[in-house]
Amino acid sequence: MKLLKKGAEADIFLTNWNSSNAILKIRKPKDYRNPILDSKIRRHRTIKESQTLSEVKFFGIPSPIVYYVDLKKSEIIMQEIPGKPVHDLSPSKIIQASKEIGKLVGTMHKNGIMHGDLTTSNFILYNKKIYVIDFGLSQKTIKLEDHAVDLRLIKEILNSAHAKIMQSSWKNFQTGYKSVVGSTKFQKISNLVSEIEGRGRYATVV
Repeated sequence: MKLLKKGAEADIFLTNWNSSNAILKIRKPKDYRNPILDSKIRRHRTIKESQTLSEVKFFGIPSPIVYYVDLKKSEIIMQEIPGKPVHDLSPSKIIQASKEIGKLVGTMHKNGIMHGDLTTSNFILYNKKIYVIDFGLSQKTIKLEDHAVDLRLIKEILNSAHAKIMQSSWKNFQTGYKSVVGSTKFQKISNLVSEIEGRGRYATVV
């Protein structure tokens, strides 16, 4: 078993499942929380993530297959997607992929799922298909404000991690997103994104 990522909420390991590579996600106990409350929180988030991973497949979102869930240990074993994170693609490929990412996010929002951690590292290109990973912060919501928060984050990531291609990537993302949610909903959410930017909670993206 090999540690791939040590996160604030969980640790990610490369492991083995039925002779194939797999991903093990372990939600760690938090010492600052009451042990009983901590156990309930970790259990709830493990259930929610595993359910969401399965649910999004029903409306066409490529995502890892869940192999095994251990609620006592707050662990999920899932399919490894052995592709390349969009974050690590060439600038031209990131611009190209942004339209498909927009469609995927639009599809999630249209079906009442907020991802909660939309970074270019959570989209994996594998076999000419883009997979969505890490639903640890996802939630079921039809609130346009929540969907706007998702969009605000991906916009911020494009601006910070991919500044030179931000405009082209964001434009393509918007095109893909709008093609799924429709012009009316897109405009409402875009207005909310601008409103969030104007509140001063985040740095303004120019």
